[in-house]
Amino acid sequence: MTGEGDSPRATPPRRRDARRNWDLLVEAAREVFAEQGLEAPLDVIARRAGVGNATLYRNFPTRAALIDAVFHDLLTGTMAVGEEARAAPDAWAALHDYLRAVFVTLAADRGTNDLMTTHLEGIEALQAVHAHNRETVDILLGRGRDQGTVRADATTEDVLFALAALGRAIPALTTATTPDAWRRPLSLFLDGLRAAPPTPPLPGAGLTTTQLGDVLRELGPHRTPSS
Repeated sequence: MTGEGDSPRATPPRRRDARRNWDLLVEAAREVFAEQGLEAPLDVIARRAGVGNATLYRNFPTRAALIDAVFHDLLTGTMAVGEEARAAPDAWAALHDYLRAVFVTLAADRGTNDLMTTHLEGIEALQAVHAHNRETVDILLGRGRDQGTVRADATTEDVLFALAALGRAIPALTTATTPDAWRRPLSLFLDGLRAAPPTPPLPGAGLTTTQLGDVLRELGPHRTPSS
């Protein structure tokens, strides 16, 4: 099962035994994706759920269908956070809080980070989140420019590219240092977006040479070898 191509969203079965297998697979997938990323072998998920591969394929004919079942609620919640940011009167504060919330999500685990920082085909909810995120950033940047708090030459694509690159590095950074180490580079990035930014102290401590080496070694595919 490759996960390529569009597929309808899988829905939970009604029969009790079938629903139990569904729930076991979703919970196992959530755990394995968190540990190894979204390219984790599907037979590992089936084994952890205590079912055969045929049962997994019957419930989730594509990898995309399984990913959607695991992360659908998270994706819906991400868009709700974006709606709250759009409604806030202070564009800069809204952008700051929105991006911080996004990075909390990115730092949750490797599977969630893979989901939010790459393009995966066949997951309608994810495509909707990416579109909603782009629109939210675009709205907040435009309002920030009007309010004089965001630099005039920063584009939506500039921000999305930088966020994807920085967000992708979070698992390596937090594995090599501390769970909230992402706050410091995010603060630096946000300062670069401000019109005539103030210079408040950066959160946390800077990386040591050893820590930087550890982070760089952690970068790369998020899936770890399975036994």
